[in-house]
Amino acid sequence: MIEPQLRAAVPADAENVLAFWKEAAEGTSITDDVAGVTALVTRDPRALILAEADGRIVGSVIAGYDGWRCSLYRLAVLPSHRRRGIATRLLDAAEQRFLAVGGRRGDAMVLEANERAHQAWAAAGYHREDHWRRWVKPFGA
Repeated sequence: MIEPQLRAAVPADAENVLAFWKEAAEGTSITDDVAGVTALVTRDPRALILAEADGRIVGSVIAGYDGWRCSLYRLAVLPSHRRRGIATRLLDAAEQRFLAVGGRRGDAMVLEANERAHQAWAAAGYHREDHWRRWVKPFGA
């Protein structure tokens, strides 16, 4: 197998990213559509980091920086490619991005029921902060 290469996503990747997330990621988001992914990579061209092998997306992480917070979303690796260091490489790339812009702390969105993800984030040095809760309000519709 070819070693996965990391690169920033481009708008043309949107459909492939969505198909990858359906196969590899837990949960869904209101922005899981071509318009949402395209808007992300258009607004912040380095936010969505992909791992590719043999012309196929095998991993992803969104490393969003708004000038204040370093936010991590959608860390996912294809089941067939897990336990090979891809998530570690993706997180390293995200953290390097944050350090380059002066980021001081990464905040990861992790589904409460995703125990496998809890273990992966803990292994990467992240810890749960139980005193925070996410409050959301969908706009439109």
